[in-house]
Amino acid sequence: MKKIIYSLLFFFVIGNSIAQQTPADKQTKAFSIEGATAHIGNGKVIENSLVMFNNGKITFVGSAKMKIARQGTIINATGKHIYPGFIAANATLGLVEIDAVKASDDQREIGRMNPHIRSLIAYNAESKIVESMRPNGVLMAQITPRGGTISGTSSIVQLDAWNWEDASIKTDDGIHMNWPSSFTTGRWWLGEDPALKPDSRYAGKVDEIKSYFKNAKIYLAGKKAKTHLPYQATEGLFNGSKKLFIHVNGQKEITDAVTIAKNLGINNITIVNAEHADKVADLLVKNNVSVILQRPHRNPGNEDDSYDSTYTVAKTLLDKGIIVSVGMEGQMERMNTRNIPFYAGTFAAHGLTKEEAVQLITLNTAKILGIDSFAGSLEVGKDATLFISEGDALEMRGNILSKAFIQGRDISLETHQTKLWKRYSNKYKTK
Repeated sequence: MKKIIYSLLFFFVIGNSIAQQTPADKQTKAFSIEGATAHIGNGKVIENSLVMFNNGKITFVGSAKMKIARQGTIINATGKHIYPGFIAANATLGLVEIDAVKASDDQREIGRMNPHIRSLIAYNAESKIVESMRPNGVLMAQITPRGGTISGTSSIVQLDAWNWEDASIKTDDGIHMNWPSSFTTGRWWLGEDPALKPDSRYAGKVDEIKSYFKNAKIYLAGKKAKTHLPYQATEGLFNGSKKLFIHVNGQKEITDAVTIAKNLGINNITIVNAEHADKVADLLVKNNVSVILQRPHRNPGNEDDSYDSTYTVAKTLLDKGIIVSVGMEGQMERMNTRNIPFYAGTFAAHGLTKEEAVQLITLNTAKILGIDSFAGSLEVGKDATLFISEGDALEMRGNILSKAFIQGRDISLETHQTKLWKRYSNKYKTK
């Protein structure tokens, strides 16, 4: 019996040592944060601000000079900065833990047309990677499937939860589709020319997409005698309750994707990755299409592109009046998601103001994802999902969080990495 008890205690201790931080309890007392520079998220800034929230909602945003009673616990944030929680669009957080371990990789399903596949139910709220987002101010994310022609359905989560049910703040917000490229490269391993050349299969692939959605519309308009889950999942695209996120690059491809989607009766559209979206900006404006850009830290797509085109594209599109956000798709995307404030900072260094750059990962993202009624900015009535930073949160040296709240809950900023940092800092301090 003693051996059994000791064994249980051992596994309990080990389990606690490797588990994610316990999610914070529901807010039970009010908070008043005063003295900070408040970056509202809509382009406005309030110096020496006062932000108060209770029951998970913001109750006051204004100047600390106003004669108004402070509520609950008062946090003196003089000299610091307060921001809405950053939102990572087009992310795969919680779907993959270790790339080399297949059992921990659940970002794509078998098959090519999977509009009914829901990424949310595969989301691992106890991911150590998810935990590591919070110290950089990334407090919400759009969890997005990958693979196939139609990858599946994404959902929006907050990043401090027991499970995917607790995490979800908007379920099944949109369907993601990968648009084909009109170019291909030769198979060099077979002795073919590796240079880009027109893909003769492009038209056929586009026709397949058109046929799929036309058949879905016919099914939805019919008696539905037999259940067809994939077709049923597309219904929101035609009535406007779901958004179609088209992952597409190239001037021709973007033009085709937007035009064909509109002709099919799908009007709620966002293009994702969007290489060369600046070349068809007028088309996007005309059709009210928003854009989730790729991360800027990459080479230009074509040899005749300007060397800084990946850094200036956000300003070009914003100047046209297009709603722009930043996505995370690409190499090492789970790890790199925590760097989203620094990607926004890069856009700020190439034409955007700092507040416009903040909007890229706060209110603009919230608008694209359809959660701007309760998230994305520091406004009365919205969720108290926000954080206090020692300095400019878009710069690595300034992005040092002292407090963070999700829906008013005072969340932990401890992670596996911070524990290791403290452990080895203490080791060398004692010698």
